[in-house]
Amino acid sequence: MDFPVTFDIFGKTILAHPVFETVGIFIAMRYYFFLKRKSPEKMSFNVSAAILIGATAGALLGSKLIGNLENPHALFENFSFKRFWTNNTIVGGLAFGLIGVEIAKKIVDHKKSTGDLIVFPLILAIIIGRIGCFFTGVYEETYGLPTDSIFGMHLGDQYLRHPVALYEIAFLLFMAFELKMISRKNKYVSGFLFQLFMLSYFSFRFLLDFIKPKIEILGNLGTIQLVCLSVIMYYIYKIKSSTVLLQHQKI
Repeated sequence: MDFPVTFDIFGKTILAHPVFETVGIFIAMRYYFFLKRKSPEKMSFNVSAAILIGATAGALLGSKLIGNLENPHALFENFSFKRFWTNNTIVGGLAFGLIGVEIAKKIVDHKKSTGDLIVFPLILAIIIGRIGCFFTGVYEETYGLPTDSIFGMHLGDQYLRHPVALYEIAFLLFMAFELKMISRKNKYVSGFLFQLFMLSYFSFRFLLDFIKPKIEILGNLGTIQLVCLSVIMYYIYKIKSSTVLLQHQKI
């Protein structure tokens, strides 16, 4: 396979990555609305609109902010709006999307959890997006460090590298299976599936970034890893609270 993989669309050559990202978001949104129609829990239009706006605004800001803070020297010393706008990371999108949703829920005074329904559409969107990352090889900063392991692949340069996008896809498929098994038991408080997803995904990303090129910010940790640690600590607290609540409900 030659990297990067491109498509000819209307006479223009386009990288596979943005194509797969767009397709992933579209399919995931359709899947989410399908699940929402089937869900017994109904939300008013105002609540749904507020949450959607909060999630979108937070994810857009966070994906670009954290994506650019991966290399703060380039951001502050030679600022380029084009570079800022095209630099994204799903870690920032998820973390700040969560903040946006929580702010929106406070504004409309909605206290119930709203995350469980989005878990599987999110996993699907990330998987499709990571296929695009893999097809881009070393031509975007979504590749792994050189390796001598049996998993090493040529991704567009002379080195055998960790195919981190494929590692992430494998992890997400496994996580989707595990979360589906948990969801069938129906013995958890609302929001617990989303909490498990966030804790699992950010823990995985924290470890994965040790085999990805990065600018070290604190010790040997990069910006994404520091964000992951913050989210991990938050969701350890949330899951502990959910477990206590479930125990009280059983009493």
